[in-house]
Amino acid sequence: METKGKLIIIGGAVDKGSFTEGVYDKDVTKNLNFFETGILKRLIEESKHKENSRIEILTTASKIPKEVGAEYIKALAHLGATNTGVFDIDKREQASDPENIKRLEAADVIMVTGGDQLRLTSILGGTPFQDLILKKYETEEFIYAGTSAGAAAASNNMIYQGSSGEALLKGEVKITGGMGLINGVIIDTHFVQRGRIGRLFQTVVSNPRILGIGLGEDTGLLITHSSRMEAIGSGLVIIVDGREIKDTNITQIELGQPISINHLVTHVLSKHDLFDIKTNKMHIHTSQYAADLGVPVD
Repeated sequence: METKGKLIIIGGAVDKGSFTEGVYDKDVTKNLNFFETGILKRLIEESKHKENSRIEILTTASKIPKEVGAEYIKALAHLGATNTGVFDIDKREQASDPENIKRLEAADVIMVTGGDQLRLTSILGGTPFQDLILKKYETEEFIYAGTSAGAAAASNNMIYQGSSGEALLKGEVKITGGMGLINGVIIDTHFVQRGRIGRLFQTVVSNPRILGIGLGEDTGLLITHSSRMEAIGSGLVIIVDGREIKDTNITQIELGQPISINHLVTHVLSKHDLFDIKTNKMHIHTSQYAADLGVPVD
């Protein structure tokens, strides 16, 4: 059965603040400015009832949930979406509360904020709340939108630890189970500014069947049918494809030693570019060869 829901995963922002890690609780009122690039507006447009859609904000990953939730409510209202609410879930038992389940059943969109993705999965994992998110995503016109930690946790497996500087040393990248909305990929955020490409390299070389997705700042991906990805926002998306890897030393070296990889393929997407997970094919929206292929150039 084809998935009916949509995913919108967002990398975060740089100069305007970001929902993640050390800068997470600084200047929170500036953190939503990156939605001016059109990502939040696109979310509303893609939702079932547009401005009238029921949008619930999930701040579980955050250490400052009240401030974050309030900022999202303001940002959505600025764009005409006022049918909104904020889930107060910071304990596992709250993810089984009948009132929270009832609210989620009525939601058209769940917006999962940033913070700590391990906090998010350790609280929601294996609860009726997570089960209902997955069910709605599979069977309804439902959107799971996540920024930073909320994006990283969307896939079946997620990166939860690993410094950028040591990411290509064997064993330095830590992976665990995510929310399970999409298989065969792993997502990293704040990708360009924080130099995290090594984290995806190690993840992909460990199992080349997994497609690495690196979301730059001010950038998102709209994923439909569990396979068609469109870059949205103003930044870059990096796709790391390991299927054509010819050689590596990963099984021959000790923990902490540098990893070598021969012939690792990468793709770079900017706004409106497309990538299909099933075929591993990319379409550049304003390709310099579009005229040769008979494709109109915008």
